[in-house]
This record gives sequence, structure tokens and C-alpha cells, in this order.
Amino acid sequence: MLEAIELTKAYDEVRALDGFSLTVEAGEIVGLVGHNGAGKTTFVEMVSGLLRPDSGTVRVGGRPPAETRGEIGISPQHIALYRPLTVREHLRLYGGIAGLRRGALSAAIDELATALQLTGFIDRRAGLLSGGQQRRAQAATALIHRPGLLLLDEPTAGADPETRAALLDVVKQRAAEGTAVVYTTHYLSELMVLQATLAVAVKGRVIARGTSAELLDGLPGEVRVTAGDQELHVSSQDPTGSLLEILRTVDRPVESVELRHPSLDDLYHSLAVTHVN
Repeated sequence: MLEAIELTKAYDEVRALDGFSLTVEAGEIVGLVGHNGAGKTTFVEMVSGLLRPDSGTVRVGGRPPAETRGEIGISPQHIALYRPLTVREHLRLYGGIAGLRRGALSAAIDELATALQLTGFIDRRAGLLSGGQQRRAQAATALIHRPGLLLLDEPTAGADPETRAALLDVVKQRAAEGTAVVYTTHYLSELMVLQATLAVAVKGRVIARGTSAELLDGLPGEVRVTAGDQELHVSSQDPTGSLLEILRTVDRPVESVELRHPSLDDLYHSLAVTHVN
């Protein structure tokens, strides 16, 4: 559904994208992760057609972004709602731009209002909404026309747990129906919930791509055991095995045990340190 090949974008001496390549299939959720300045937002803006690459190509369904009206839905990192308009008016506006009319538009609004829990404030002006309500409303503007490609840039930043759970449920449902999703986030636990494949970006390019199991394989976890006045801390690729070995050798009463398997945080930090230093 989405194919980006060797994208570059420079601002004076800063290379925001430096050979950025990423492919996303229909029905796939790709978690795009990386430190601030890794190029994630620039990439999203380029795919949506807001920016042009200095070089490289982007194709959505085989066509450039400018020719894909109605095929892309974007929820930008920063809130971009019109304060005087109600949530319902936003959905009518964005749905109409994408080509929805009358009955189809009303049905889409009703469906999203229920799925994203908008019903309690759907006729309230955006300027009067809480942060979590604004996040849900903005996500709804990206989802209203059921696009083939969803670009969600930090969609739950600062959101409450209710907003996060509602949005993740809708994203999973849309992917199950065939929508391709690019989901940038610093909340790596969300990508586990979404069962997303991962793309790790550093310095304007993707340096690792695959499932979480593939990318976490071989990374060490940790074992911490407190026994009396001793605290044992072991880094291990087999935390469970290391814990059993410690318990066989410790000669004092065990007071606490902490077992941590490799996480997505470990993955990101190991890759980022390797490529940044």
C-alpha cells in the first residue's frame, strides 16, 4: 500500500531524511519509533503530500500522494482542530473533502462517535474540549472516510487511558479490515497491544525493520535478587535460567525477585546508541 524509497530532505545543514525507505502492506500496522529528530514527522508529512522530497519516491497504492485523494488519513502530532467548530462539524468537513455524502457521511460519523466515545461532546466546540477529547476528535478526522492508509503521528501523546484504549481498539479494527497504518509513538507498550511490526529510525533513515520477536532476539534482560544485605543484579539473555542459578547458590533468605525480559525500550536504545555514537 505504501512504498517509500530513499527519501531525502535537507533544511540548510540539517538532513531531516537521509535515505529513508519503508514499505507498509495493506492490513499491516507499522510502529515507527526513534528519538526526537529521527525524521518520523518529516516522513509522515512527506507521505501525506505536505512536503516534497529532495530526492526519492513515495507511492500510495502505486500513485504519488498528490493523486490519492481520499486514500490517506492523517492525525498530526500537534492538535490541528478549528476551535470554533464542533466535533461533528469537523467530521462533516473532513468527510466531505474525502467525498462522503449525506447518508454515508452520517453513518460514518455515528460509527466513529460510538467507537471513539465522542457522543458526549460531539456537538461541543473544539476550543472547549479537554486534551483527551481533542485527541479523539483529531483521530476521528483521519478515520472518518475509511482511508486505505492511516498516518498517526503520536496520536495519544498526553492522552488519558480512556482515549488511548479507544483509539487503539479502532486502529486494530481498521487494520483487520485491510487498512495500512503507520503509527509513530514514544509509548512502546502501545505497539505491543497493536501487534505492530517495527521500524526503528535514527538520523533520518530506517536502521531496523521486523517483528518485535525478531528484533528482540538476542537482547539481554535483567535479574535482580535481594537476599539479606545482598543485592544481585545480572544481565542475561536467559533471565529465567539466570534466576534459577542464583536461587541455587544464594545462602541467605530471598526477600525480593525482579525478572525483566528484553523490551522494546532495550531494542531502541541498543540500536540508537550504535548508530548515533
